[in-house]
Amino acid sequence: MPELPSSRGPIGDALLAVLRGGAGPSTLDPAVVDGADPFGEDLQLALYCAYELHYRGFDGVSDDPAADDLEWDPSVLGLRRAMERVFLDALRAAVPASDGSDLDEVLAGLLVEPVTAHGVSHHLRRDGEEWQVREYVVHRSLYHLKEADPQAWVIPRLDGEVKAALVTVEHDEYGAGDPVRMHARLFADMMASLGLDDRYGAYLDAVPAPVLAEVNLMSLCGLHRRLRGALVGQFATVELTSSPGSDRLVRAMRRLGLPDAAVEFYSEHVEADAVHEQLVRRGVVAPMVAAEPELAADVVFGIRASCLLADRTDELLLESWTAGHGALRVPLPGMPEAPAA
Repeated sequence: MPELPSSRGPIGDALLAVLRGGAGPSTLDPAVVDGADPFGEDLQLALYCAYELHYRGFDGVSDDPAADDLEWDPSVLGLRRAMERVFLDALRAAVPASDGSDLDEVLAGLLVEPVTAHGVSHHLRRDGEEWQVREYVVHRSLYHLKEADPQAWVIPRLDGEVKAALVTVEHDEYGAGDPVRMHARLFADMMASLGLDDRYGAYLDAVPAPVLAEVNLMSLCGLHRRLRGALVGQFATVELTSSPGSDRLVRAMRRLGLPDAAVEFYSEHVEADAVHEQLVRRGVVAPMVAAEPELAADVVFGIRASCLLADRTDELLLESWTAGHGALRVPLPGMPEAPAA
């Protein structure tokens, strides 16, 4: 289990005091969320911690039903619900609304990369330095060490061929039955080969809000049945866009002479996600929307929200690297630090 992080504001102060056992759940007041920045450090970290109780939990946080089972405590869930509303409302306000009629157009757009693309993977392929690759891997570790888990929440909310197709993709993510080939395991091996801490959640204190928000979107959509269409949209975004970016990261690591164990994770995704792209489009999205047309708008929302949050992370990293320092809140040893404010 990971350790609890340090608080980043009043919401985190309240929740983490409860999780550490220094205060009772009844002390939690959802009003602490009022006026919070929906994309800010405080809300995103506190929301991540609330969701993590449904994954592996935290060291020292009890889930003993004879004591305080904080995973299902009504006060903890009430605070989480208040944070979710603020986050979800902000996402809906930040992306163009859709009635679902533009779903095919939006999906097609994921398959076309702009000629002037300048995202993180493009930078790393062309000009990236080794410390930037290592930092990028740290940012991605919050998701990839639990890869496929957020999307697994949606499985019982699907039916028939849609469920079968999504489980087929998830089966690959979990190594097709081989624990050594689980994508989360391959990512941990990459971290170790780069001299990074490969423990689950080890860098929670270091990653900034935009990175946390990407993972929180997956958990939010996965844990709410009414958002199953948005979760499928998020999943489609990952699977339809991953292969070209993974290829660029393989090229970046080869150019820098990094170990084969570092390259293996992204090399695996070049081929696997090229197959998954077709399976998700034709086996998951198309039949799901055919059976439940009202979910098309949610799929579009999931795609657009996922792209928005990914772009925010890319912008943060590229701005930091252009300025000559990293974007982590706790820099890695040997990494250029941001100048003191």
